Amino acid sequence: MEKQTEMKFHTRRWVKPEDLNPNNTLFGGSLLKWIDEEAVIYAIIQLENPHVVTKLISEINFISAPKQGDIIEMGLRATHFGTTSITMECEVRNKLTREPILTIARLVFVNLDKDGKPFAHGKTEVTYVKDRL
Repeated sequence: MEKQTEMKFHTRRWVKPEDLNPNNTLFGGSLLKWIDEEAVIYAIIQLENPHVVTKLISEINFISAPKQGDIIEMGLRATHFGTTSITMECEVRNKLTREPILTIARLVFVNLDKDGKPFAHGKTEVTYVKDRL
């Protein structure tokens, strides 16, 4: 049975005027950019390799729309380690109200060698930098 870790909410963003769409709510494209960036950083740290790329982002479920001034937080959890990949899930919520904003069931990132080819990473579970030192 795979060891399940809880969702960790670390990254917070403040919704500013330049992040808004014509409805005066957070533009979904901005939120997806923030999620992709946060998830690839998480993958790089877990796989200990700066050469990681996004392979797949599954169905994106927008639940509510943040407004200017809202503070949102993004949570990620690794759910599977493949030979050359890491799969995670994502949840975004309002920091103050805890209201859900978005969920993504699967984000897959692939570990690459210096030539840009998929490369086995040898990881099987979440590790923490403090435990590697």
